[in-house]
Amino acid sequence: MRQEHTIDVPRRRFLAGGLACAAAGAMGSAAWPGLARAGSFPDRPITFICPWPVGGTADQSMRALCQVVSQDLKQSVVVENRAGAAGMIGVRALTQAKPDGYTIGQIPISVTRFSQLGMLPLDPRTDFTYIARTSGQTFGIAVLANSRFKSLQEMVSYAKAHPGELTYGHAGIGGATHVGMEEFAMAAGITLTAVAYRGGAAALQDLLGGQVALLADSSSWAPHVQAGTLRLLATWGEARTPRFSDTPTLKDLGYNVVVEAPNGIGAPKGLDPAVAQVLEAAFKKAVESPEFKQVADRIDAPVMYLDGTDYQKYIASVYDHETHLIERLNLKALLQSS
Repeated sequence: MRQEHTIDVPRRRFLAGGLACAAAGAMGSAAWPGLARAGSFPDRPITFICPWPVGGTADQSMRALCQVVSQDLKQSVVVENRAGAAGMIGVRALTQAKPDGYTIGQIPISVTRFSQLGMLPLDPRTDFTYIARTSGQTFGIAVLANSRFKSLQEMVSYAKAHPGELTYGHAGIGGATHVGMEEFAMAAGITLTAVAYRGGAAALQDLLGGQVALLADSSSWAPHVQAGTLRLLATWGEARTPRFSDTPTLKDLGYNVVVEAPNGIGAPKGLDPAVAQVLEAAFKKAVESPEFKQVADRIDAPVMYLDGTDYQKYIASVYDHETHLIERLNLKALLQSS
């Protein structure tokens, strides 16, 4: 009996330990299902919604990031362009997707404005899962090389003498290029006529074709400026861009206007935190990669990385700024008249 007892005790301990492990495993997958899912995420291709047309600077930036993320996660990240309404068509599609990590996309910073204008039925401070802020954009005002305007000051003088005569192309009503140009016009005391396009690439083509006098856009104009077919009158950043250091900023010229509109990556509200962590780590690596830096330098997109938590805080601060900007520009009336 004594021998049976000495054999049976460790045996019972082994069986009890096995049952405990099994119970813990069952409880783990039931109580923390996200951890189990994140362990195999992603196990199929991811769709990335880009709310801008193919070929624009934002599209180029997002495609470069998605390519690196695809290599890191060992799954395809398929870019799907859903352009229109100054980026809001793509944003709406993102909000309607299942929050499982398999549909993500770029969230333009202008969501902070459109939500307050009633054009986007959500609160961007709480209704997305933010993954990362990636890079900014270099906005500027460009004209044809044979334009009468050799400087921004000459353009402003002409516009004051001929209110409303000068037309400018931009990437969509209420978007960064539209609102930024109107903010500048207000600061300069001039009136310009805005012409909206579905994206900066289309606006650029009409400038090159002489259909509009000015272009307000991110750096789609850059290769044409370097080639000598366009002239850059001013950029809109806090500081001059390295590649075009001879071109003044609006602040250099005495206008207290700064527009950078950084790009961000997000997912629908309700994404599992463990899945969000996988995506956040992958996009952080992508932003820091030499492949992305090469593209960012080419399109004059300064890296402005923030993780998901800090990016959400940034969104909240921009939301407050936009509240005042909407009032100052009387933007609701401007949109209605457009």
